[in-house]
Amino acid sequence: MPTAHAHPASEPRLSARARRRLRGRLAWILGGAVLTALTLSIAVSVGAVGIPLTSVWGIVAHKLTHGSALAADGVFDVSWSKGQAAIVWDIRFPRALLAMMVGAGLAMVGASLQAVTRNPLADPHLLGISAGGAFGAILALLHTGLFLGLLTVPLLAFVGALAATALVLAVSRFAEATTADRLVLVGVAVSFVVMAGANVLIFLGDPRATHTVVFWMLGGLGLAQWSHLAYPLVVLVLCGGWLWSRSGDLNAMTVGDETATTLGIPVARFRLMTFCVGALITGVMVAFSGMIGFVGLIVPHVARLIVGGDHRRVLPVSALFGGLFLVAADIAARTLMAPEDMPIGLVTGLVGGVFFIWLLRRR
Repeated sequence: MPTAHAHPASEPRLSARARRRLRGRLAWILGGAVLTALTLSIAVSVGAVGIPLTSVWGIVAHKLTHGSALAADGVFDVSWSKGQAAIVWDIRFPRALLAMMVGAGLAMVGASLQAVTRNPLADPHLLGISAGGAFGAILALLHTGLFLGLLTVPLLAFVGALAATALVLAVSRFAEATTADRLVLVGVAVSFVVMAGANVLIFLGDPRATHTVVFWMLGGLGLAQWSHLAYPLVVLVLCGGWLWSRSGDLNAMTVGDETATTLGIPVARFRLMTFCVGALITGVMVAFSGMIGFVGLIVPHVARLIVGGDHRRVLPVSALFGGLFLVAADIAARTLMAPEDMPIGLVTGLVGGVFFIWLLRRR
């Protein structure tokens, strides 16, 4: 008899726990959506030419619905000029969306690399992946030309990022740097070598065209266009989804290679696959934004402080915070020296450098 009553009594407790978990997830989703919409609205509104938030929302709604039906029904009044509409829809909105995608991608890569290397200082910038992507982009811009059209720069940026990743793995094997700490040191060394090669390409290139590569060296979102956004979006969804689907393996890797092996995870192959996926994400993001460092270093730690160490939560929260952080950095870059645009890499580098020092002190 006691056991007969124990089972029904446990069901409401399990159901209540499941409901609390569901409410927590819905709260995160709703809060993230609201915060994202608010941050994007502010990013589109502020700048050398300030545009009221009501006009921003009206322009976006007008463009998304083609305006004809809603305007005819009097849902909103077209109270903005054609110049404001062009600034919002053609310049600032795609720029803000690109910042969200680049920040989300770099943050997810940083969280994944920190897990597979078990090093809190690992990120795409420190492991040479960003430098490799910049090398490929500079090669396309100054030497090979756009022989594949729009795909040339992101494709060569990806090849460069993948080559830098392979070089890090090869040097670590040659130097017997199998530990996570030494792997990061190898990545720093490879990053210096690859950037030296990129500087050689700039030196040998056409001096009249070298101003174009400053974008890649300092990082910026000024070239964002609607026609470019599909590439980082597809890569972010596919590769980010793969990383999230392997959250359990990432959790095991943070404990140690031995524990991961006992759980049936092929450690070496999984680490290599994570590096390659990270190289793909970083290469494409670098192709459209230039070298933006420290996003993958800062954001995952903030996410872990809030949601814990489970990568099922760390990865999506890192993506959210990474996107918001880069949008905020872009706002600062556009307003601190208005009407000039400060390279966004300077802002993230300053914040990331201070955070890096704090992290070293704490660890």
